[in-house]
Amino acid sequence: MNDKPRILIIDDEEVVLDSCKQILKGGSFQLATATDGASGLETAEELQPDLIFLDLKRPGMSGFEVLEKINELDATIVTVVITGFATVSSAVEAMKKGAYDFLPKPFTPEEFRLITRRGLERRKLVLEAITLRREKELLREQFASIVSHELRAPLSAVQQNLFALEFALAEKLDEDQKERLERIKVRLDDLLKLINSWLRVISVDVAKLKESFTQVALTEVIAKALESVEPYAARKNIEITVSNDDPLPPISGDSTSLAEVFVNVIGNAIKYSRDGSKVYVNAEVNGNELVISIADIGIGISPEDLPHVFEGFYRGKSGQTEAGHGIGLAVSRQIVEAHDGAISVESEMGKGSTFVIRLPIVA
Repeated sequence: MNDKPRILIIDDEEVVLDSCKQILKGGSFQLATATDGASGLETAEELQPDLIFLDLKRPGMSGFEVLEKINELDATIVTVVITGFATVSSAVEAMKKGAYDFLPKPFTPEEFRLITRRGLERRKLVLEAITLRREKELLREQFASIVSHELRAPLSAVQQNLFALEFALAEKLDEDQKERLERIKVRLDDLLKLINSWLRVISVDVAKLKESFTQVALTEVIAKALESVEPYAARKNIEITVSNDDPLPPISGDSTSLAEVFVNVIGNAIKYSRDGSKVYVNAEVNGNELVISIADIGIGISPEDLPHVFEGFYRGKSGQTEAGHGIGLAVSRQIVEAHDGAISVESEMGKGSTFVIRLPIVA
């Protein structure tokens, strides 16, 4: 196997090809050249280069056409355009079509060596990033499998047997034994909830979620979420005030997952609000998007915690006493971004927080 970096130079001027070969002579490269776009693409398909130098100005197939074909062949190939008529407009156009950089003629040997090094470093970084993404995805899948089969399944079996045991011994247990059994049940239930939370944060499949998109009336989604959190709000004597533009235009999305977002965000607003206070939910049209804000006048989020609130498993250090796993907002961000939207937060310690969700309106 040849591990040398592979470089292809496509230029119709023999003097340029000879010059480039002389500049790179003695270097640890596998070098190939072509004098026209068609043969250059054939060579690229066979060589699978790391770096291509491409002359924009050429007879026959234009440099821009060749650039597009290279991206179709392998978008990770780093392409540098070389041209004698370099202008800002041609350079910008080349960059838009996927070029990494451009080099005007005439160029010095040192300029050519420098951009070669930079181009190969870029290619290395791109390939490393792809490898890391693949490893991360594999790790995610393995983690989900381990959590689901090695942890959740046996714990569920223990829970079921505990229920059966409690039923069988109902007449024989004294009060102290019943309390101990109840504590065991509560801890098992907490463990299963934690495992399900782990699985939820790593199982949001954006592509699959998009397949289920339909036109959604957001007022109905918010109403469904409010129905879910209402008992919690009642226990804390918190009033939820809802206001919205009437009517709200539809959005494209999945109503079930969007309801989960609003349950998470409104539920957090209730959780970190003082008893007897208020939570405000407002939805309005702003240009081509719906803007939904959820505001509370609770304990707020500290400046050091604020940048991390949408990270999975992050628990703030702001003195919150409520239990949680740091999952809800991470999942909410994944769902909102799957809907081509955005979620953000502003907060001040002791004065409360405002979460803002932006979702595009159906054209």
